[in-house]
Amino acid sequence: MEAMLWGGFASSLATALGAVPVLFMRSLSHLWKDVLLAFAAGIMVSASMYSLIPSALDLSSLTVVAIGVLLGTVTLTLLEKLVPHIDLEHAAGGSVFPAKMPLERRSILFLTAMTLHNLPEGLSVGVSYASGREDLGPLVALSMGLQNAPEGFLIALFLIVNKVPKAAAILFAFFTGLLEFVSCIVGYYMTSVVSGLIPYGLAFAGGAMLFIVYKELIPESHGHGYERSATFAFIIGLLTMIVLTETLG
Repeated sequence: MEAMLWGGFASSLATALGAVPVLFMRSLSHLWKDVLLAFAAGIMVSASMYSLIPSALDLSSLTVVAIGVLLGTVTLTLLEKLVPHIDLEHAAGGSVFPAKMPLERRSILFLTAMTLHNLPEGLSVGVSYASGREDLGPLVALSMGLQNAPEGFLIALFLIVNKVPKAAAILFAFFTGLLEFVSCIVGYYMTSVVSGLIPYGLAFAGGAMLFIVYKELIPESHGHGYERSATFAFIIGLLTMIVLTETLG
């Protein structure tokens, strides 16, 4: 349990740490925004396909994994439809909103979107620690931390562009990470109490993250004419996590 708390907290804290550089800048080019999103997408795909789903297969069967992945995808689909939020599109510029929308509502809707993104990430960390595989929890926590850093940067930058004070923007980024930490604890306790849920939880988290990558991150990183740069960033993120898995696993 202690290892899960430290790993989950460190992974979540990376969101706030990633936001710190916005103290020294006011804008981000579309090129770098796309690169950061694609890099995060590569890490999430690697974590799902190289750690979470194979571990679920080792602990159960193909049927269980298929059910878990589909449940993760359907759950994220329903959350997106039921919870008022906006997508990450134009996160660095904020132009996705109507001109007359109040700044407070812009920020709330955007933070809601980021919270939806963070829930399956925290769940994946908690379930990984509950799986009993000593190498899985730290690796998934590391992968989520690596993708949380650019995510926190974009959160803070978006809020600053929309007239939120820099200190408050970093605090909000920390808050989204804190919610991820809460989902980490929930995932850990749920699967610890009912051990049969562990492979379902691993597959669920993998499916939910793959949904986010394909539905959100990849399209957002290919909308400004920097598709090649984003593609290379995706591959680098993928390889980064594979190398870390092979080195630390």
